Amino acid sequence: QVQLLESGGGLVQPGGSLRLSCAASGSIFSIYREGWYRQAPGKQRELVASITSGGNTNYADSVKDRFTISRDSAKNTVYLQMNNLKPEDTAVYYCNADSFRFGNWNNYWGQGTQVTVSY
Repeated sequence: QVQLLESGGGLVQPGGSLRLSCAASGSIFSIYREGWYRQAPGKQRELVASITSGGNTNYADSVKDRFTISRDSAKNTVYLQMNNLKPEDTAVYYCNADSFRFGNWNNYWGQGTQVTVSY
């Protein structure tokens, strides 16, 4: 089992920055990939950014050059640095992890953290 705990959401003005954190616990050695997803009201959940255990990253086109995903292995924490935030970035942001253990893939979600970009 893997537990994910997000933090760092809040209210920010357009053009501002926020950093989200996702702390993993449990069977962290089994994690292959971690990512951030978001879901705005009335919309489907979408991938924002992901990072593999090897350090490969992937970003949605809408956040490239504005968001950066990174990982501090010593703290078992993945970060999402969000710069130049726009109103359309407003959503609940969820941390996600894929793990492989005993021949099985498992997928885990955090509880979500609200990000609101508004004046």
